[in-house]
Amino acid sequence: MRVGLVSDTHGLFDPRLPEVLSGCERILHAGDVVGESIVRRLEAIAPTVAVRGNNDRDAFGTTLPEVAVEELGPLRALVIHQLGKPEKLLPAARRAIEAANPRLIVHGHSHQPAIEHREGRLYVNPGSCGPRRFRLPRTVAILEVGKKRARVRVLDLEESGRTDLPLPLEVEL
Repeated sequence: MRVGLVSDTHGLFDPRLPEVLSGCERILHAGDVVGESIVRRLEAIAPTVAVRGNNDRDAFGTTLPEVAVEELGPLRALVIHQLGKPEKLLPAARRAIEAANPRLIVHGHSHQPAIEHREGRLYVNPGSCGPRRFRLPRTVAILEVGKKRARVRVLDLEESGRTDLPLPLEVEL
């Protein structure tokens, strides 16, 4: 199963998204969507689950859940906007993780792409594919889930040749 991971679009639908997310069976959006049209355009690519971020304050944004739990084959995923850090979770994130017991946590907010495997859980921040913020890259992540393994990689939407992106990571399920 191929899953697209996006976050922090902030109302911008990057024209490369249909190409980059082609072949995905599902898309998980970790918040700060900022506009219903973003979700509708992602849904034209694959079924999309989005959560509310701190900037989702319009009528559509307030209808989004704060947390979503998705079954991706053998992998249970939790999608949340603000996590804190895997080693220092925000209280709401800790409660959501304890309740859902996921193996994958997809989060956003910082705009900084990250992949970390900690205490049996895979934490992925796909970064931001919205407007550029500071000198941070504009990225998405692709998750490939098999029966016994999962692999995640971050893709640079601007193909800038950056060397500071997280390395792909493969974990056993």
